Amino acid sequence: MALLVSGCLVNVGTFAVYPYLAVLLRDRLGVGMAQVGVVLGAATLVQFASAPLTAAFAERIGLKRCLLLATFVYGLAALTYLVGGDEPGLTVLALFLSCGAGALYSPAYRGYLVHSATAEQRPRVLSAGNAAGNLGIALGPVVGALFLHQPGRLFAMTAVLYAVLAVAHFFLRPERTTGPRPDVEPFRRVLRGLAGLPFAVTVLTHYLYMQFYQYLSPFAEGRVPTAVYGVVMMGYSLGLVAVQPLVARRVGRVGYPVAMAVGFCCMAAGTAAFAADGVAGLAAGVAVMAVGTAVLFLKNDLEALAGSRRSATVTFGQQRLAVGVGSLLSGVVGGAVYGLFEEAGLLPGFWLAVAAQCLLLPPLVLVVARRAAGWRG
Repeated sequence: MALLVSGCLVNVGTFAVYPYLAVLLRDRLGVGMAQVGVVLGAATLVQFASAPLTAAFAERIGLKRCLLLATFVYGLAALTYLVGGDEPGLTVLALFLSCGAGALYSPAYRGYLVHSATAEQRPRVLSAGNAAGNLGIALGPVVGALFLHQPGRLFAMTAVLYAVLAVAHFFLRPERTTGPRPDVEPFRRVLRGLAGLPFAVTVLTHYLYMQFYQYLSPFAEGRVPTAVYGVVMMGYSLGLVAVQPLVARRVGRVGYPVAMAVGFCCMAAGTAAFAADGVAGLAAGVAVMAVGTAVLFLKNDLEALAGSRRSATVTFGQQRLAVGVGSLLSGVVGGAVYGLFEEAGLLPGFWLAVAAQCLLLPPLVLVVARRAAGWRG
């Protein structure tokens, strides 16, 4: 329970800052949004691409020590933001420190949650951990909004929060293992034992999901009130908090193709609803998206754990890399497609194109995976 509370509060601190980083960087660096986007993209890529390495690092030093180190780095990032108001270089350094802390914390957090859980307990434990994290994601922007015009107070508050969390993590019990300890392999082999199908499906899931997360905001601008959009998106995060624990046991029992069918069909229905414009379409689409992503996020991790030959911590690091690849594809491919529809004045059609991909791409991934398994056999 203590770790679940910590997982929530870590995300409160992170997402109190994250939604407003673009404005902060623009003001402190004195550059345009294009340059800001490059800085944010590079930092995000570092966070996700380094996850297999940080997971292997956590495996070596111990999960408790890695969690403690991550909270220390989070606090250091907050202090660097605090003192770097007049120094653009310090602000960029703080951003990369924060991303590095996230790369350390996420695999170790999930690894600690499941390190002594049985296969039957994993769906419940993982869903509880995800729900705690999503609650923090929902509350963080609200906290950040209170300090939007007082960044000094915001960073002082987050520095204190991370200091408290570091003390709390110090008192965590060292992890215990319930079976033979897997061999620790060299860092150069961090992708060895990768569960191929869950990795591919996770890439696809986040390629489609990030188009919703990244491009719904500019699409909704001028179509629905900003306050309504904010409430609806908070409802999405709270929906994940509520739905995932409720369906965890059932998701753990059903086959992967069934879970994929349910999840991607919900994503297709949700993105298609956005094309209708208006508050009703937005709210309905987000609600259905919450169900679809709750199923897929949980099932992808469960299948990766079941199919990997590595420790849970390293497996979660590999999954974080898949998230990064999918997010990168969403930015490159999704952004280009969005721009084409915008230039043509047919933006609602963008969401229909995303919905079509939600229906057409998952079967293709399954077919390719089965043929690849047949070739290896």
